[in-house]
Amino acid sequence: MRDLPDDPIERLIALLARTPGMGRRSARRAVLKMLMRPQETMLPLADALTEAARAVRPCETCGNLDAQSPCGICRDPQRDRHLVCVVEGVADLWALERAHAHRGLYHVLGGVLSPLGGVGPEDLSIQPLLARIADGGVEEVIIALPATVDGSATAHYLTDRLKPSGVAVTRLAQGVPMGGALDVLDEGTLAAALRARRPV
Repeated sequence: MRDLPDDPIERLIALLARTPGMGRRSARRAVLKMLMRPQETMLPLADALTEAARAVRPCETCGNLDAQSPCGICRDPQRDRHLVCVVEGVADLWALERAHAHRGLYHVLGGVLSPLGGVGPEDLSIQPLLARIADGGVEEVIIALPATVDGSATAHYLTDRLKPSGVAVTRLAQGVPMGGALDVLDEGTLAAALRARRPV
């Protein structure tokens, strides 16, 4: 790779520093720890990275990353196949899985609509979603996109496209987070919370 040092230690630090959440200082500390016990840390890590690079690919059904396609979630017979949760990316899918909040299936869009960024409907995995719905069996689509201008625009676009299919379309609730104090929330969050109020 270009722009990398020739020295193997500095090269490793530079590569690690490029990963999300890992700055140069953190990368240097991690490399130092690994170099102290290369047989226990570095070699197994190198093997795992090589295997993942060879084996992991997007699921042909939902877009999740897995060593098999369809992925483990799509193959799981315990999943509710009537329910599909639409997310922006794989990170969102993994976050919902960690929370054990969703027992249905997923569909990864691969982004959100962004006219300024040049991202249109043809750049996202919208047609495969519509094809999944057309195949039948899905009763509800949960739109779990970010509460941003582009996320909201994408949610409205999807809702319009899904209406003719007759499936129920729902969206994640937005508003006051658990433990959130009203005086520190932004105006948009407070407005969304008021609009999404419900009886108690």
